[in-house]
Order: sequence, then C-alpha cells, then structure tokens
Amino acid sequence: MGSERERSEEHAVLLAAVADGDRGAFEALHRHYAPWLTARLRQRCPDHGLVDDVVQEAFLSVWRGAHRYRRQADADVAGWLWRICARRLADASRRHGARQRLQAVLVRLRGREERARSAEDLVLDGLAHGELGAAVERLPAELRAVLAATVLDGLTTKEASDVLDIPEGTVKSRASRARRRLREELA
Repeated sequence: MGSERERSEEHAVLLAAVADGDRGAFEALHRHYAPWLTARLRQRCPDHGLVDDVVQEAFLSVWRGAHRYRRQADADVAGWLWRICARRLADASRRHGARQRLQAVLVRLRGREERARSAEDLVLDGLAHGELGAAVERLPAELRAVLAATVLDGLTTKEASDVLDIPEGTVKSRASRARRRLREELA
C-alpha cells in the first residue's frame, strides 16, 4: 500500500481521467471516496437521505466538472471533494429548513438507549430545546455555518476556511461575531 502522498497523486491522475470522460476512473473515485464522504457528512446532518442525495449530487458535479480541479501543493482530491460536499450540504440544509433538522435531531436523541448523559448529549439537547438553540437559529446562515464547522465538527480555522471556501480571517471574524451575538442574546 502506498503512502498518503502517492495515493493522492494516483487519485489526481484518476480525476484527470474523469475529466477526459473515463467512467472506470470515475467509478474508482466513487468507490474510494463516497463511503468516507457519507460518514463525515452524517456527523453533520442526521438526515441520512439528505446526506445520500448530497453525496450523489456532488459526484454528479465531479463527473461534469472534474476539469475544474487544479492540483496544488496543499490541495488534494479528498479536500476538493470534501469542499464540494460540504457546500452542497450547506445549500441543501438551508433549503431543508431549520425545523426539520431540529426534529431529526430530536428523533435521534429520543431513539438512543437510556444511558448516562454525555456533555455532547447535553449540548445537543440545549441546541434542540433551549434558549441556546433558538439563539443559534436566529444567527445569519454564514455565522451558523462557521459555528457548525468549528464547534460541532471541531475543525481548525484553516480546515473551516477550506470547507467553507472563505479566507481564514473571515472564519475568525464570523466566529467572533457569532459568539458575541450569542452572549448578547443569552445574557
């Protein structure tokens, strides 16, 4: 098995073949990345059907737009695919509506076996039921997206910048504005 760098190079070659219309290369990329992307997106969204749709739409975009991938020193195929999926999920989530997302979280929380409540469970309950959740929902979409990426997903500023396709400074300023607005609303 090759190193991560060698694998990334192989996948960049496959992506170039996809740009030339090679179905076998497309199927190889899909087999390799679709399960990983699905698993990561399901950490962000409890609606498995929506996640499956997003992954399929993303790969359709890859088939149509593989020629847009530009190999860079710090950009790999996985990162490029993740950015496509994350953007599509954000778009789909906005369309899907906050109420349905919260209802899905509640259903998932209610379906869990009774056990000691973890800190994460308590935060999710607060997001679903409490003042914090209502305050977060009142934030503009761009501030919520930064909070989701940095707090819920635990991404670094650079990773959030890549996923959201905004500069690192914008991630920092939006996170600061979001925290300030939440403090003001919850005070």
